[in-house]
Amino acid sequence: MILRIHKEGHRILIGLTLGLVVLNLLVFNFAEAFLPFTGIVSAVLFLLVLQFFRNPLREVLLPDDNVIYAPADGKIVTIERTQESEYFQDQRLQISIFMSPTNVHVNRNPISGTVNYFRYHPGRYLVAWHPKSSSENERTTVVIDNGRDEILLRQIAGAMAKRIVNYVQEGEEVEQGEDMGFIKFGSRVDLFLPIDAQIEVNLGQKVKGNRTVIARL
Repeated sequence: MILRIHKEGHRILIGLTLGLVVLNLLVFNFAEAFLPFTGIVSAVLFLLVLQFFRNPLREVLLPDDNVIYAPADGKIVTIERTQESEYFQDQRLQISIFMSPTNVHVNRNPISGTVNYFRYHPGRYLVAWHPKSSSENERTTVVIDNGRDEILLRQIAGAMAKRIVNYVQEGEEVEQGEDMGFIKFGSRVDLFLPIDAQIEVNLGQKVKGNRTVIARL
């Protein structure tokens, strides 16, 4: 299987490669005895960053307007009824997916429809599980309308993440399963669904983007 690298990683990987080459050349010229050590460390570091930006090809097997697919790889850390105060201003079902550094960090559209709302919020970099991270951290909020229901998706940066990338715009038509963004080196994605949505996952369950059914409308 061919390893696909997300476009957000191209510049970082090129810069890292050049930096490691220069480092090893300097070690070779001035401290050759340390070359095996720096070579191993360089290879491990490069592979760690490479795996972070991997972008496996995952098409939605059964597209369905009533199915909410996982927008990210990770672990379910929150399933609760809560007040959504940015857009809906009412009670919603919140499902949160935590992405560890070893997870694929591509974010995908959980449903097809029209983007009714998009906002980017600069903010802090609290750890992803901090109670205030969803309202104080760097984040984006996207609302997708499938013609019958609206769902809200929020990308949240964490302590390691310093940049959220999102490709959608208000008024745009998006397709279920397509790439909608990327969180560099972290962190969490929240979904806010209608109260009557049928939840299909459990707390602590590991999920995969475009593969795991999160809920049914």
